[in-house]
Amino acid sequence: MNNNVLEKKVIEFRRFAGLSETDPIRFKSLLSKLNVITVFRDLSAEFSGMALKVEENRFILINSAHSLGKQHFTICHELYHLFVQENFSSMVCNVGQFNSALGEEFNADRFASILLMPESAIKELIPDQELSKDKIQLHTVLKLEHYFSCSRNALLYRLKSLDLITSKIYDQYQINIKSNAVKYGYPIDLYQKGNNGLTIGNYGSLTRELYDKELISESHYISLLYDLGMNEEYLNKIFVDNGED
Repeated sequence: MNNNVLEKKVIEFRRFAGLSETDPIRFKSLLSKLNVITVFRDLSAEFSGMALKVEENRFILINSAHSLGKQHFTICHELYHLFVQENFSSMVCNVGQFNSALGEEFNADRFASILLMPESAIKELIPDQELSKDKIQLHTVLKLEHYFSCSRNALLYRLKSLDLITSKIYDQYQINIKSNAVKYGYPIDLYQKGNNGLTIGNYGSLTRELYDKELISESHYISLLYDLGMNEEYLNKIFVDNGED
């Protein structure tokens, strides 16, 4: 999918979600509004997230061991799968690779970048004297990433794709991220992990509905309940109480 089509898809999605073309995203409110069941769990480093769509039911699993900034990019990536990609059912994702050989994963990464950091909003926030290539200053980079609640890596990739920085500046601003944020008076929450155990939406009811409709297997249903933090003793009680083996 070329960039013009992706940008059009982002505009359409923002309109559908009730966002202007420049609004920063408030992720928990957006997921709730879109009725996307979202579960945050600490997972292995190479796993960013997973999206699942069954009929009109949409589910996201996010790795809460990643920084909040990266989690936000992952959410935008998964929203592409759930609302834009045709004939989508499920996908386990390692986001932010921007690898053109990966097909829909490449599309999802680019969609996430545009959705999270709209070009017009970026340019509104950058002072005129910094809108030439490699002129952007560190304090502006910090302002941008905290406005969009994104990771440094995601922001620098976006700035480079807009031809506002070269690889030299990209590499320069990849170091001392937390310490520089503190020096400029910014909190460091964005660069740290968080949300472990958080669930947005009625996850338990959805999994039961999918199981009752035979859209997921019993083993899949049980594994989803484990994701909710239910232990084996509690799960055994559920199945005994329901007369199930």
